[in-house]
Amino acid sequence: MSAGLFGLLDDVAVLARLAAASLDDIGAATGRATAKAAGVVIDDTAVTPQYVHGITADRELPMIKRIAIGSLRNKLVFILPAALILSQFAPWLLTPILMVGAGYLCFEGAEKVLGRFLHHDSRGTETEGAADEKAMTADAIRTDFILSAEIMVIALNEVAHQSFVPRLIILAIVAVVITAAVYGVVGVIVKMDDVGLSLAQRSSTFVQALGRGLVTGMPKLLSALSIIGTVAMLWVGGHILLSGTDTLGWHAPYSWVHHAEEAVRDAVPGVGGLMAWLTNTAASAVIGFVVGTIVVLIVQVLPSRKRTD
Repeated sequence: MSAGLFGLLDDVAVLARLAAASLDDIGAATGRATAKAAGVVIDDTAVTPQYVHGITADRELPMIKRIAIGSLRNKLVFILPAALILSQFAPWLLTPILMVGAGYLCFEGAEKVLGRFLHHDSRGTETEGAADEKAMTADAIRTDFILSAEIMVIALNEVAHQSFVPRLIILAIVAVVITAAVYGVVGVIVKMDDVGLSLAQRSSTFVQALGRGLVTGMPKLLSALSIIGTVAMLWVGGHILLSGTDTLGWHAPYSWVHHAEEAVRDAVPGVGGLMAWLTNTAASAVIGFVVGTIVVLIVQVLPSRKRTD
């Protein structure tokens, strides 16, 4: 009887060690997957504040909350199941689908750039009323869908060797952690001016100066983030297209950029790696702007042709 009990305890101990090892593997894989997607996470963080720029202070956090919920729904309800099914049964479809999304990002970015230079902004500088806020939220969630898809596919590629259940758990954790991180940071950014107003009313001279600095600096930071977000759309979209065309068999554009990277890396000792990355980023952004401009022209020409018919 005691031998049977000790044998059972040994089995339980072995299962516990296996479970702990599995959790360690999942934790490590989650960390690697999140790190791989960090670049797109930064883009997502830079893109989002532009959608609440001009929104009244009392509506900022509720709007960010709705965008965050929409982002989490994008990842868990739509992207995650689709990515897992496609990776299991039709992995070749992932690249074309990502490229279509990249085209939308390029369109968004190019539209903003052209609107700035042509002194026209289709969204306006101020948004008033529930209808405008609803439209801006929906627009932000649509853009988030593309960035979220890129994040999830990058993470999926990192854990492709895992079996189905660990892969599902890892990607779900990545989705929750990244969404919380992105929109937590966005919430802090857009409310820093309110924090500055509060600090400016304190008795300490230093704290007052810090508060005034925050109040003065936050509009400039939001404007800068709006520009960074636009560039990020073009960069991420262009990079997806560049990598996608190479994966699908058209190697020339990727090879040109790769050779330029290598040339810059070799020509600039010490900071060659950084300069090579900047070269790739600039090339991707240019590709994104060109493709996006073409899409903008098509979108603008088609309605005109319909009206003349």
